[in-house]
Amino acid sequence: MTLSADRLDRFARHIVLPEVGGAGQVALAQAHVVLIGCGGIGSPALQYLAGAGIGRLTLVDDDVVDASNLQRQTIFTPADIGRSKAEAAADWVRRFDPVLDARAVAGRVGGHNAAQVIESATVVIDGCDNFATRLLVSDTCVRQGIPLTTAAIGRFQGQVANFAGHLPGQSCYRCFVGDAFDAEDCDTCAADGVLGAMVGMVGTFAAMAAMRVILEGHAALGDPQWGKLYLLDGLTPSLRTMRIVRDEACRGCSAAA
Repeated sequence: MTLSADRLDRFARHIVLPEVGGAGQVALAQAHVVLIGCGGIGSPALQYLAGAGIGRLTLVDDDVVDASNLQRQTIFTPADIGRSKAEAAADWVRRFDPVLDARAVAGRVGGHNAAQVIESATVVIDGCDNFATRLLVSDTCVRQGIPLTTAAIGRFQGQVANFAGHLPGQSCYRCFVGDAFDAEDCDTCAADGVLGAMVGMVGTFAAMAAMRVILEGHAALGDPQWGKLYLLDGLTPSLRTMRIVRDEACRGCSAAA
């Protein structure tokens, strides 16, 4: 694949970086990213994925835009209230860069469609708001041999990590959280609040993590840092890391291995 003159001009600031270069930009243009959730995390992540020239984007969300979303879900405007988030997000991509292929999936990922939704993805970014979907997506990624970038936020705390449970010796998201479930007393943004800028930090960090996966083997930036969980504290502020090792009893990746 070669980049046209107008694409070379658009991504000149990427290409001039030795850590990305022309080969890296071509890899970004050929990539397919599946984004699970187009809300608080997905919205800023999508802006920088599209800005990076990710060639194909599958945008998944079963919710509609609400006025309370506008404080942090930066791709939406008051005109989008009541619309499908996935469809509004795909329209945003088309306005921002018509060259990119944006597909909306206006529905929830479940056992009946997970494999089809993430099929052919270079990497999946999961920013959804429930453990059931996160674990389903993780297990499906392991079975299909697709890397997973996971991102989450609670008040002023954020988490981002890349997992590759399909690779020998590498952990998956289930190794991290176990067989988690969605308790009735789980914290929610509606009850506890959330600062828009903090969500933006986590979302853009997730976009950067996904680009590391895409650029593996193509550019110096391509170190996915599998199983390395980044913990962001927006109050201090601070950043620390922890290593998530493979759980040999994990029913998500050990059985697949």
